[in-house]
Amino acid sequence: MASKSRVLQLKGTGLKKVPDEIEQLAEVLRNLELSENKIRDIPSFIGNFAQLKQLHLSNNCLEFLPDEIGSMKKLEILNLAGNKLQVLPETIVGCTDLRTLDISSNAFVEFPVALIACIQLDFLNLNGNQIEKLPDEVADLKVIELSLNQNRLNSLNASNLAKAQRMRTLRLDQNCLEKSEFTRDLLESSNVSVISYDGNRFQLKEFQDLPGYDAYQERFTATKRKI
Repeated sequence: MASKSRVLQLKGTGLKKVPDEIEQLAEVLRNLELSENKIRDIPSFIGNFAQLKQLHLSNNCLEFLPDEIGSMKKLEILNLAGNKLQVLPETIVGCTDLRTLDISSNAFVEFPVALIACIQLDFLNLNGNQIEKLPDEVADLKVIELSLNQNRLNSLNASNLAKAQRMRTLRLDQNCLEKSEFTRDLLESSNVSVISYDGNRFQLKEFQDLPGYDAYQERFTATKRKI
């Protein structure tokens, strides 16, 4: 059936490893669903799935990904939420069609800089990790939406974040940010039109009093009108 539908559904089936047998479907599968299992390792043969567009591995026990993940040139959606990942392999840049990446509820303490080179990436979900600051390289991040809710952010590196030209939505709820992290550069000169910031170390009124807020509010209002 999977060879005809090009979809293999093995969600919540109690798997402790990826079955070797599925390698036989490497040339035909477009969607592989392995979420809600007990998988600890992804075999290197995953790199043979050259036609795969969606790979769902959420809520497993993964600590690492194999370098071969970068051989999946047509992968568009990668869901790794709810694992134990701390790093991503540098080879992920090889996933040249990757558009949506969910690595929420993992164990990242540093922003995965390897993603800066993923030029097609539109949506990046890093919610529920332990990231404290953003690197200088964030200036070159290509995403349209970056979600960092429920981390430990105390620094936005706003002067570089403001340079991320494609970014329109920035989600920062429930972090440890002071109002001073939202600089004039970010509010006035960036292209970000939606910022969520509830649950940080300042109140709504304080945010509204920041230099550059009026320019941000204009972009925000224009976005809401389009919707």
